[in-house]
Amino acid sequence: MPDVQISRRALLLGAVALVLALVLASRFLRDAGTASVTPAPEAPARAAPAAPLVVDVVGAVRRPGLYRLQQGSRIADAVARAGGATAKAELQLVNLAAPLADGTQIVVPARASVGAPSATAPGAPAGPVHLNTATLEQLDALPGVGPVTAQKILDHRQQHGAFSSIDELDAIPGIGPARLDQLRDLVAP
Repeated sequence: MPDVQISRRALLLGAVALVLALVLASRFLRDAGTASVTPAPEAPARAAPAAPLVVDVVGAVRRPGLYRLQQGSRIADAVARAGGATAKAELQLVNLAAPLADGTQIVVPARASVGAPSATAPGAPAGPVHLNTATLEQLDALPGVGPVTAQKILDHRQQHGAFSSIDELDAIPGIGPARLDQLRDLVAP
């Protein structure tokens, strides 16, 4: 009787293998009848590398000059590339967190000597105020520019990028032709 049990097992395994082979064959034949071409996946579009910013760092820095920086860089990055500020630098007058724009000149002012006579009136800026790096306080110190207008200048700079000309101040609400003429010798882009 042991031969009968083995042959029943073999018969059962053979039947299962045959059913399995038929299922696979039917799937193969069904898929072979429909020719479908799967399109190749598209390569993701690569963003063009952003052009570097070129800025001019001058004043109380170790290595003044032109520097190339990546988009999204800050004034602090430009000062660092110029070797950092010197011991005479008046860094609290520079907004180190301000974003850079291409073509910007960054002026790091030096501290005035304690005994040096001042050629300007008290409270007046010592030289031209650079619109692209000036702080709210520096802009507010300009004649006829209060804190509200100074903030509008900073907002315009943030939204539209660096000033390339003093005449762009005309776009600021509160600065008309007369005020622009008054500021022309006191500011620089």
